[in-house]
Amino acid sequence: MKQSKFSLADMLTVLGALMFGFVCFLGKNFSSLGDNITVNIVYGSVIAFLLCLFAMGAKVFKRTYKNFGRSLVLEIIFLFLFTASTVFFASTELPHCFAVWAEKAEIQRKLTESFTQAEKMFSEYENYAEERKGLYERELRSVVASKEINPSVYAGYEFGQQGINDAKLIERKIFDLNADLFPSNYADMKQGCSAWLADARDIVDSWKPIGIVGIVNDVGQNTNSWLASLIGYSSVRQHGEQADDFVYELTIEDVKRYFTAPGKPAPVSIASAALLYILMLLSYIFSGRSTKKQKPITLTDTTIQ
Repeated sequence: MKQSKFSLADMLTVLGALMFGFVCFLGKNFSSLGDNITVNIVYGSVIAFLLCLFAMGAKVFKRTYKNFGRSLVLEIIFLFLFTASTVFFASTELPHCFAVWAEKAEIQRKLTESFTQAEKMFSEYENYAEERKGLYERELRSVVASKEINPSVYAGYEFGQQGINDAKLIERKIFDLNADLFPSNYADMKQGCSAWLADARDIVDSWKPIGIVGIVNDVGQNTNSWLASLIGYSSVRQHGEQADDFVYELTIEDVKRYFTAPGKPAPVSIASAALLYILMLLSYIFSGRSTKKQKPITLTDTTIQ
């Protein structure tokens, strides 16, 4: 029976090379924190291609019967290149991927705490704003109540100067304060924060290894940007208002070190590399070595017409 040109063993060899290259891509993407993901994809693809080329090349030279001596030398060279490449990459990017994976629970815990802080920041700001409006309203009512005793203070708050009764002016001032504390883009910012946090939680909870790098890069920057906006909103003062700016303590855990610290070979990464090494060699292992020698040409092989 004629042997299939592309056997199951060949398919497993290609699959093993692709898996090895993908894990190396993840390791490279982790260590670079997703910087230029296209380059990282090319890096992993080149590794997969080279390993597949060396493994399949060794198989081809093992099976050939022409130029037997030269083919044997090339077979050994390809086997050496395959083994050396596997050992090299199994000592660099591949263990780094497993090193990050080993810290998965800690990374998830710290990122989740950061998400909670970001969510709580908006509720704390809204409590601050409500408290500040309440204080200002009580202050205005106190000024109005003592307008006969302290007319200069009363005038300093713009009462009695706009043809509006005191109650209406108090209502307007509280309305203006609310507009300052909650400008038109506040709702959009809060909604954008909620949407980002929902996506980020999904990526972190389900541990999506490609997407999580972006979350690690953005969580601190985004949260600090939102906080800076809230502090900016709170810095506006109404006439005569005495208030402090919004204060919120952020303790965003920096988890980048888990991704950038070089990973060293560990039992799980060594075992995985060994398993993939064997998987990639299956095509070579199950390929029979030809014992045929090239048949010399004789006069009896020619047809005389």
